[in-house]
Amino acid sequence: MTDPAPLPHETPQPYGTPLPYGTPDTPRLAVRGEARIEVDPEIARITVTTSARGTDRNTALTDLTHRNNQALTLIKSYGEAVERLETGTFSITPQLTEKGRHERIRAYHGRVTLTATLNDFTALGELTTRLGDLDLTHVNGPWWSLRPDSPAHRTARTHAVREAVQRAREYAEALGARLDALVELADLGAEPPAPAPAMRSYGGFAGPPPEPGGAPPALDLEPQRQTVHAHVNARFTMTRPAL
Repeated sequence: MTDPAPLPHETPQPYGTPLPYGTPDTPRLAVRGEARIEVDPEIARITVTTSARGTDRNTALTDLTHRNNQALTLIKSYGEAVERLETGTFSITPQLTEKGRHERIRAYHGRVTLTATLNDFTALGELTTRLGDLDLTHVNGPWWSLRPDSPAHRTARTHAVREAVQRAREYAEALGARLDALVELADLGAEPPAPAPAMRSYGGFAGPPPEPGGAPPALDLEPQRQTVHAHVNARFTMTRPAL
């Protein structure tokens, strides 16, 4: 005698495999744990773009190299406050005359972009104003964030797990039962917020105008608090409810 074929809406279960919804004696309980914490940022990033323009390629490259070296020297002078300094894009573009039948180059436009990551926000405020005071220098940022290995991510995940256990325990107690065992814990990951620019400066100084004959005043920056999220799905078995 053969077993009847399963109905189209049924999924055959391998022999010995427990049903996902448990049994009357060992019911299963599925909950979601969530956590949301706010912490101070650990690092800030800024981008620095230096530009140069000349009637010939050599002049544009010479001026661009000089201004890029100025920016690099200034950023490196802040020592350990700068965690990382990277050169991004470089371009030298010929600009053609707008009129005339023939393609004639009237100027060359060069550009270099740097990205600096700082951990000292006091130094950051001073550096941004000094960079913005350089000729043909564009400063963009800062973007506040946490490091990938920040303890805040672990804290958020731990809170999410505890919240899942507490929620499951409350459900079980409402049925006159108690939690028995953990069956599954699915980590959906902690999600840092998308960084948002808090300050921008274009083509020069960002902030109050410098005092005549003196260095520009340091920009007072307020670090943006970072929100860390964590979500987990948890499945438990519990004792038989007292219904």
